[in-house]
Amino acid sequence: MNNVYSVFVVDDEPIVLEGIRSKIDWEASGFAFAGEATDGEIALSMIRELKPDILVTDIKMPFMDGLQLSAAVKRIQPWIKIIILSGHDEFDYAKKAISIGIEDYLLKPFTPEELLESMNKAAKQIAVEKKQLSDISRLKAELKSNETLVKKEFLNNLLHGSADMSTVMQKCQELGIDLISRFYKVLISKIEAKDDNNDALQQARSLLHSYSDAWSQAVSFFHHSNLLVCIFKGSTQQELDDITFHTAETVAHIATKNEECTVITAIGKTVEHLSQLRNSYSDAKRILETTKISKANRILTSDDMDSTFEINESDPLVDKLKYAGKNDIQTIIEESMQLIKKNPEQFSVFASYLLVDMIFSVSKFVEKLGGDVKELKPEILQRKFIDEAVQDEENFSRTLEEVLTFAVEFRNSKSTGKYSDVILKAKKYIEENYADQNTTLTSVADAVCLSPNHFSTIFSQECKTTFIEYLTEVRIEIAKRLMKETDMKGYDIAYECGFSDPHYFSYIFKKNTGLSPREYKLNFEK
Repeated sequence: MNNVYSVFVVDDEPIVLEGIRSKIDWEASGFAFAGEATDGEIALSMIRELKPDILVTDIKMPFMDGLQLSAAVKRIQPWIKIIILSGHDEFDYAKKAISIGIEDYLLKPFTPEELLESMNKAAKQIAVEKKQLSDISRLKAELKSNETLVKKEFLNNLLHGSADMSTVMQKCQELGIDLISRFYKVLISKIEAKDDNNDALQQARSLLHSYSDAWSQAVSFFHHSNLLVCIFKGSTQQELDDITFHTAETVAHIATKNEECTVITAIGKTVEHLSQLRNSYSDAKRILETTKISKANRILTSDDMDSTFEINESDPLVDKLKYAGKNDIQTIIEESMQLIKKNPEQFSVFASYLLVDMIFSVSKFVEKLGGDVKELKPEILQRKFIDEAVQDEENFSRTLEEVLTFAVEFRNSKSTGKYSDVILKAKKYIEENYADQNTTLTSVADAVCLSPNHFSTIFSQECKTTFIEYLTEVRIEIAKRLMKETDMKGYDIAYECGFSDPHYFSYIFKKNTGLSPREYKLNFEK
């Protein structure tokens, strides 16, 4: 097996978890142990972030059983292969699981060999699907089919406000599209490949095209080769927010299965009528424009960009700076240079005038976003800065780029930094509750008044690490301190740090530090 597939295990019996974790040679078998949980509710929040390839779960557990967990996982991460573990008295119950997309089930007690065989079946299925989904010729045929093109044209007209609203519902019925709902949102995902790798882009598009059919509350199409456009519907705003963020995360995970690809997703504002869809679409497009200089995977909403959108100025340059990206900076520079070239005899006079005007506009723009150029970049306010810039065309062009880039980077720092209070509050909550085994993505999201999906995205983007990784790091650091400063036993330290099972604590500790708890303590005592 060329690929290494990650496996997440859920069972309320610690002895079963210990057996699966310790009796399978993960490295040699071609699988990676991604993590474990003792109930479905905690597992779901971990799976949202870890995104394993295979889920092995007991069928009967407290809070959320294996079937409920499987159904929830299939909704948010449809690519996951699920293996159910069941007792003899649950056999009929287990058979029902197949109807929701379970790949296999094992009767307890089972051997490591039997589980490994089941996991290998799942891995083969993943490989087959990957091959099918990367069939570029099939994708091209599907995208060029008459039905697909008619649907795309209709949805495109709807989003641009050019559809005949009196016949929209009739057209939806003809195309088999259900758009009757209380609230709507538009999502646009821009997929890019390093070095314009067209094969990687086509593979990502193929995967997304296949999985998008399963999104029950969305209808989607590709606009151009790399823009996935989705229209979402929901009966409540909360439901709509949740499903939109779920899908945005799913899009990112699917597209970036190929490491050559990056995804920037923009989520437009909520609207209440189909005739207003163009407003949500325009909102998402504007958000996407602000991320032109970013090459990282990001999910952004109109809430994230509020501080920028609130700027209302008649100044044309300030208006451009609200949404300018790298390409736009070059366009502004080229326009300025054209004006200069029309008056070559008076280069220094015209150049000085243009630069002073630009610095004035940038100062206003930065001030509107809560900054002060005198503190942030005082040198551009000096006469010397102007005089040096207008010595020749090369210097002038480079100076314009410096001033404009400063404005755009400051704008971007403000739009992403607005969640600093949320992150601080979340970290404080973790600091105070790391010892509680029920401290999860969901409980921390509740504490900061955000949906788990939105919080997960914000945390990852702002902290450059996932919530699960951060929580684990906090717990491991506390454990290391307790080993150095106390005589507590290993199992007591495990429970003190929020781990439900001492064996799992040892496993995670070694995975993170390279040493077992005992080895770490011995090394410290030397």
